[in-house]
Amino acid sequence: MRLVILVVLFMSIVAFAFAQSNRRQNVRYFNPPSLSAPNGYSHIVEVQSGRTVYIAGQVAQDKSGNVVGPGNFAAQTTQVFENLKTALAAAGATFDNVVKINTYVTDMSHVQTLRDIRAKYYGKNLPASTLVQIGKLAREEFMIEIEAIAVVPE
Repeated sequence: MRLVILVVLFMSIVAFAFAQSNRRQNVRYFNPPSLSAPNGYSHIVEVQSGRTVYIAGQVAQDKSGNVVGPGNFAAQTTQVFENLKTALAAAGATFDNVVKINTYVTDMSHVQTLRDIRAKYYGKNLPASTLVQIGKLAREEFMIEIEAIAVVPE
């Protein structure tokens, strides 16, 4: 009987530790088993407290406003993530603090390239995410735009 109690106690501790590995202070990222398994994002991000940072849609422009990688989705996506990284840093945040992103692309056939590049930037916490194909962005040359919401501990 003691062995059963010890095994149950051990399994409870392991389960608790695993549940805590998918959260950071005051933010919980999770995927209910009743929803499909997500590919590179979380279905749900629950924020209990913190300072919210809203980042406007970032496009493939360098610091001087020049378009980076015209016609090159990978180059544009990398620039967009670099711009997001810069904006997050200016607010005292990193990609680990991002809880939600909205991504707009002009051609969904590039989705695997997008996934490969974003995987290099995301930390262990995958934000809730929406991906939409649209007809055109603010300028004809732009192929991708991403806006983000981050939560930074107070």
